[in-house]
This record gives sequence, C-alpha cells and structure tokens, in this order.
Amino acid sequence: MSNGNGTSPEVYTNSLGMEFVLIPAGEFCMGSLSDEKNWYRNERPLHKVSIMDDFFLGRYEVTQQQWTDIMGINPSRASGDDRPVDKISWSEAQEFIRRLNEKEATDKYRLPTEAEWEYACRAGTTSRYSFGDNEAQLSDYGWYGENESTGTFPVGQRKPNPWGLYDMHGNLWEWVRDRYHESYEGAPADGSAWEETADNAKVLYVLRGGSWITSAVGCRSASRYYYSPDGRRSRRIGVRIVKEV
Repeated sequence: MSNGNGTSPEVYTNSLGMEFVLIPAGEFCMGSLSDEKNWYRNERPLHKVSIMDDFFLGRYEVTQQQWTDIMGINPSRASGDDRPVDKISWSEAQEFIRRLNEKEATDKYRLPTEAEWEYACRAGTTSRYSFGDNEAQLSDYGWYGENESTGTFPVGQRKPNPWGLYDMHGNLWEWVRDRYHESYEGAPADGSAWEETADNAKVLYVLRGGSWITSAVGCRSASRYYYSPDGRRSRRIGVRIVKEV
C-alpha cells in the first residue's frame, strides 16, 4: 500500500502483534468545507493545522484479543478475537494504554489527538471521505448503517485509506484525547490535544470515525461526536492508538 509518494509506509509491530503505520508530519485543513454536502455545525470553522511531528497510528482498531492480553477481560458485546474491542470508556482506554506502556517498557503509546486522527484519516485528501465524495462507495471501505450490520466486524476486512489505515470510516467510533467543544473556535493549530473544557460545560470527550450503525454522513472524514468519559458503556465505541516516534 502506497503512502502517496509511491513508497510503502513504514510499519512498526510491537510484542502483541499490533501494527502501527508511520504518519508523516504536515499541514491540512481540518473540518468540513464550505460547499461540503451534509455537514454539522461542530465541524466548523475550517482551519489550518500543522502536525509538527511524525507519529505511528494503529493500522487497525484495537482488537478484543489485544485488549484481553493487556486487561485480562473482554467487555465487548459482539465477541471475536479479531473484532475491535467495544463497550470501553475513555478512562478504560487510558488504563489500557498505561498497561501497554508498562508491558512494552516505554512511554510512547497514547490516544491520538483529534487533529492527528483527522489528518491520518484524510491521508492527504480534501474530499468527504478518504476515497472521494461518493458515499455509494463507502461500503467498500467501512461497515456502517447501510451495510445492514448488527454489530462490529473483524478489523481490516474492507479497503484501507491511501495511507494504509483500515476502518477509519465506520465499524466503531474511536476515542481521542480531546475534550469536546461545540465548534473549532479557539482550537489548537499545532495538532496538539484540546484538553480544556468550555466554561460551565460538562466534561465530554471526542469520538471520531462513525460506527457499524452510523449513517454515511456520520462516517465522513470531518464528522465528530462525543461521549462521557465514564458513561454507560456503548457497543458503538472502541479505540485506535498512537505510538510516538
């Protein structure tokens, strides 16, 4: 799989067999375009973001086998070793990362920032999806509401995006580091996490990517949602993680 410049991306594999694709530093415009079809207010304003450093991002969502290897239990509703782990809170995702760092004797694993996630999802594109604007092609790249699915599917079964990442559109919503704000007014421009909460606002964290039950509109590259960090566990939520270079 080419990374856009004619070469195969660098891939790092850890002791659990988790694969991470090298994402190059660069700039992109984050959010939905002014002429984008079916957009939401929380995707505006469109703004330029500079990703300052290369990073590795999970080629796949964290699987149930990987989660169980670290945490000792599998909370998922639809069980299967190669399916992505679901029904996990933001806090549980952080505990998984803490234990993974401990096992791998490093401090390089973490959640992606929201900007890193969208940058990697777009993979150099400016279209509604990483494959273009036509949602009729979405079934080739992800599991979503119109696949008539009743739960998650094993990771990596659909086509990857141009940078070799799978299930960036659909299968499960994915936690990121950022706290949720209703717009991008005041958002960081350097790719870092937005970790402050708006005045008097409830602490919520951002979800990206859509899920097996989400509409095609909700699976766009710019689409974003939110959830309580320790709320009722949802079978629509999983995680994909970063390994810093």
